[in-house]
Amino acid sequence: MDLEVNGILVAAHELKAPLVLMRQLALCLDPNDPKEVEKYQKKIVSVSERTLKQVSDLAKIARLEEGLFETEPVAVRNVCDEVERELENLFLSNSKKLERAYSNRSRLVVANHDLLFSIIYNFCSNAVKYSSSESTSRLIIKDKNQSVRVLVRDYGPSLPANVYREFTSGSLRAPVDISFRPDSSGLGLFIASKFADFMHARLGAIRHRDGTSFFVDLPVSRQARLF
Repeated sequence: MDLEVNGILVAAHELKAPLVLMRQLALCLDPNDPKEVEKYQKKIVSVSERTLKQVSDLAKIARLEEGLFETEPVAVRNVCDEVERELENLFLSNSKKLERAYSNRSRLVVANHDLLFSIIYNFCSNAVKYSSSESTSRLIIKDKNQSVRVLVRDYGPSLPANVYREFTSGSLRAPVDISFRPDSSGLGLFIASKFADFMHARLGAIRHRDGTSFFVDLPVSRQARLF
């Protein structure tokens, strides 16, 4: 099957999953139980917000070459803090934990704020889905050679070998179906790959016995080097 057509089918399939989930949650609502109504409403809002973000990101991919997303010096810690605040309720409502560890000396990177936010958001939202209440996901920023690395420790299933190779080599050209990681994970990795390529950043993954670490290496801003 043509790669582009197959990618469209995968994207449609992955975006269908959260819609089905929202339908199931809505059907489970008991209007006579206010606490249950509130609980399910929060879940529906959370799922819908994440889905809307992915739809918005797909629209951005189509407009990357229109000059709307300029790269500039970006304070990488601030972006990570924004992602953490955005997902704070999601982690809490699922009894999950996200630990931050910042050790980078180079504070400014060359990136686009919105695209970088989406990459880190995708990594962290996957960590919510696949971590347990006993595990703690980690959001790490550190210096790596001449770059700054933003890494998210994820306790989900390991990536299939072919997806791992394509993702780490920057050749992920279409959304992929990752059976072990349903619920838009393959779509999120494709979006991250396109945004990173546009910003001349490098994506990678580290496989562990109990999960995967996803990272993006960002070029240090010359403005940061002056300091």
